[in-house]
Amino acid sequence: MKYQNKSINLNSVHKMVFVSILLAFALVLSYVENSFFVLPIPGVKLGLANLIILASLYFLNFKEVMLLVILRVTINSFFGSFFTFWYSLSGGILSFLVMFLLIRVCKNKISTIGVSVVGAVFHNIGQLIVVMIVTENINVAATYFPILAISGIVTGVLIGLTVNYLLPYIKKIID
Repeated sequence: MKYQNKSINLNSVHKMVFVSILLAFALVLSYVENSFFVLPIPGVKLGLANLIILASLYFLNFKEVMLLVILRVTINSFFGSFFTFWYSLSGGILSFLVMFLLIRVCKNKISTIGVSVVGAVFHNIGQLIVVMIVTENINVAATYFPILAISGIVTGVLIGLTVNYLLPYIKKIID
């Protein structure tokens, strides 16, 4: 199925409600992940909320998905630290921009799984950029990148597979 460049045609109120529902789902998934799926390696997460962001890229426009990313990170940061906000924001925005470009430029040449894997790895890169700025130490990022890259590939595949499965159902809801 093809979903690229298919922005949903809803009036502004319906679209605002749809985006709000997506934000609520992303926040619930973040809460569930933070409560039940704590992994032993610091910084490694499943990225369940990215299910919503990735799926949104196939149905919403640039500004709407960017708003979704920023709101999700901002609201989640109320339960974290100042640095958590910056790590999440940098990773989320960089990941979003790369995935958006991949979907728009590569169109049917890259799968949802491929977009998800690249997005997950770039999310980690965005976070490592902040780590390097905060610690003023490039070695921390260089040492930690292989671990985050491997986890990004694994979680990216899982998220991509799930979104690929969900896209037809989302399309039915909005059509």
